[in-house]
Formats: sequence, C-alpha cells, structure tokens
Amino acid sequence: MQLQLLRNALLKLTYAGRTLLIDPDLGSKHSRPSFTGRSQNPMVALPEPIESILAGVEQVIVSHLHADHFDAVAKERIPKELPLLCQPGDEAAIRQAGFVNVTPLEHFLRLGPIVITRQPAQHGTGAVVEKMGPVMGLVFEAPGEPTLYWCGDSVLYPPLRDAVATTAPDVIVTHSCGAQWDDTLIVMDAEQTLELCEAHPEAIVIATHMEALDHATVDRATLRRAAEARGIGAKRLRIPADGETIAISCPAPAGA
Repeated sequence: MQLQLLRNALLKLTYAGRTLLIDPDLGSKHSRPSFTGRSQNPMVALPEPIESILAGVEQVIVSHLHADHFDAVAKERIPKELPLLCQPGDEAAIRQAGFVNVTPLEHFLRLGPIVITRQPAQHGTGAVVEKMGPVMGLVFEAPGEPTLYWCGDSVLYPPLRDAVATTAPDVIVTHSCGAQWDDTLIVMDAEQTLELCEAHPEAIVIATHMEALDHATVDRATLRRAAEARGIGAKRLRIPADGETIAISCPAPAGA
C-alpha cells in the first residue's frame, strides 16, 4: 500500500495494484472564500500539477459534496468516464456534472481484488450535523494488503469507535485539523486523534486534512507535540506533509 497525501483530504492511494483518488479538491490557492475571515481557501497550493495527480488514476471516490472534497476544478479536470464512487444521494449531482460511471456505495463494492465497505461517519455533533449533511467512512481490504480504515470527515463518536474496533485495521486515516462550524467540532481534533491512537496501539494512524482550511484549529506541529506528550511516537502516528507518500506493507501472519 502506498498513500500519498496531496492536500487536505485529497489522497492518492495505490492498493492491490489499483490507483484510487479520494476526495479531489484541485482548486488553486486562495480560489474560494474564507470560512472565518482568517484566509481565503485553500490556504496552500497543491504540491504538484493536476496532470501529475490524475496520472494513472483508475477510480475516483467522493465521500461527500463539500467543495474541499469535490470542487469545481475537480469536476472540470477529472475525465468524465472514470469510475466514480460516492455515497447514496450524491449520485444525481455528480452525474449532472457530466460523470457517466457513477456508483453509490450502499454497503460494499468489489474493485478487482479490493473490497471497499462503507462505514459510519458523523460530520460534527448536535444541530450542526444537519447543516454539514451526511458523510461516510470506508474500509479497504485486499489479499496481501494492510486493512485500511479511512474515517472521512467525522468526529470520534460511538458508531465510529465500534466500527474501528470491529474492523481491527492495520492503518487508520483520520481528518485531524479540529475544524469548527458554529463553534462546534466537525472533524477530529488532537485529543480525539490521540484517543484513537491509544485505543488501537497495533494500528498505524495517519493524520490528514490539516493546514489547508481557515476554520481548522489544529496544525501538524500541535498534534505532534500533543502525541509526544502522551508517549505516541512518529512510527505509530504519521503526520505527512503535503505531497508526501507513505508506504506500508501487510503485517506478517501471527507466528511468522
């Protein structure tokens, strides 16, 4: 497995011989309005050209329709014939953007040797959940690959805790910038990320969705300091820079 963080939630995943693009936000720096008045968004540029990001992609995954996960530039630049996976309810809007091979993920999908399974996610708590709308997490499994649990735009809440515990993944990807809406947390912050690390010491946690949007409250350095204070080292909690690729092999079988 190779996982490249491009920016924010945008990931390029090479898994079981397939190349997948997750939550494509391809807009240029400062091309969208501010959420808080601190800065226009995205706050940083993409680390490589769009042509390079799209090279080799065989499957696109859009977890929900917020612009920082599927923006106007992505709708324009991604080839319309590429298979695109989304959550139920978003397929009509995506087809209206011209995409012709759109599949809503009800439960699971087989993509060659890969099984992708939908998982619970909640974009905040209380009244803000309705404003944010539905979101989803995902699990990726394939022979010879580590099991990957991608939390998506979610806080750490009981159904997610239970799903991660049931899955017992080798790798967990979190959105850890502590973004807030109406003074309410809408994705994991440092404390929730570290809670997940401590609950699953056998897993590698990869913290993403950081330093790209102006309603975030946690940056990479803050999360690393908090992790070190709790005794969680850089091998267990990876905090990639934009453009960085992390390679993880399947764990050896017990007793090997």
